Amino acid sequence: MYRTVATATTMGGVPTDNVDFVVTLDQVPRWSDAESRSSLEYENGDPSFSNSFFPDPLKSPEEESSRNGMVSRFPVDHEINSKIYLWRGQPWNLEVDAVVNSTNENLEEAHSSPGLHAAAGPGLAEECATLGGCRTGMAKVTNAYDLPARRVIHTVGPKYAVKYHTAAENALSHCYRSCLELLIENGLRSIAMGCIYTEAKNYPREPAAHVAIRTVRRLLEKQKDEITAVVFCTGTSSDTEIYKRLLPLYFPRDKHEEEVAISKLPADVGDENGETIIDERKIRIKPLPKKANPKPSEAPDELPVSDVGLVRRNSSYLDTYLDPAFMSLIKDPDQRRQEQWEKTSQAQGGWNCAKLLGFGDLGGPPLSAAEEYSLHSRYISKANSLNLSEIAEMKIV
Repeated sequence: MYRTVATATTMGGVPTDNVDFVVTLDQVPRWSDAESRSSLEYENGDPSFSNSFFPDPLKSPEEESSRNGMVSRFPVDHEINSKIYLWRGQPWNLEVDAVVNSTNENLEEAHSSPGLHAAAGPGLAEECATLGGCRTGMAKVTNAYDLPARRVIHTVGPKYAVKYHTAAENALSHCYRSCLELLIENGLRSIAMGCIYTEAKNYPREPAAHVAIRTVRRLLEKQKDEITAVVFCTGTSSDTEIYKRLLPLYFPRDKHEEEVAISKLPADVGDENGETIIDERKIRIKPLPKKANPKPSEAPDELPVSDVGLVRRNSSYLDTYLDPAFMSLIKDPDQRRQEQWEKTSQAQGGWNCAKLLGFGDLGGPPLSAAEEYSLHSRYISKANSLNLSEIAEMKIV
């Protein structure tokens, strides 16, 4: 079904997609390939005419006043730029390690990227049916079957609503990041990614392109040694123009593009992973109050057993860290223990009739003399009324 072509067919400076051909990465223009830009920049000797793959979208009057003193959040990195490609066509025509399929939660053929299952053959749909679906923002991998690629990575893009645009942005960012992480986990190094966002889910194309490009940039900054190529594949001329306009913002090829991008980047370019920052969801942990810690009193060399607990439970050191408002809700444990010891000593000091009769310490406050006499009389009367003759015959007492 596929056969390799010697050179990629181009139309209007952009390679065309043809399901009958296999396109290798050598035939796809590299983003950092300055030679391909300059060789076509002055075609026919006219400097005003440009027919390059990647015309410079940042040509504008310099805005030195607005950029003065600002540091680029996406500086020039030639090693990362050398891994980026832009291709007008279907991802599954490319000879790469993995291609990305944008699908739904059930991984159904009807909701997958158009033409993918037809090119891969029936085996792909059969394997997708055994995966148990996929959640939004996540990704799963299958074999590629009849495709030139080795694997297909399936991911589920989010639905877009203006009210929940932040959640949609983060879910879309997680789609791209999950695909790249699966690529690394499976020992693969090159990937072709179409536009995961779809018109059926109402996702605006340009904001989604911002999310896609910056997420790939952030992951490549951390995993540049694990990935050799990321191909952004576009299916329409409008998507192609969007990527041409936005790629220099996140992958500047020289200092001029880096400086111009400072003033053109959106205010929120995400965190270190490319996800939108939500201030309300940040975990706020306040540091402990910086107080001079008093030196704990040293215990004597020899202490009675009853006093060891008092020294160890000295709360003067802990009071510097505990909130006074919280401590006011409960009784001081040292004071509560001291009161318990005082009640115990008072009970042991009196004549405990119950203990004398073998019933142990029944607890409670000590009895008065009249109460103890009454209790003693009741137990004596009860003892006299008991018939202990059988026990006497056993001669065990």
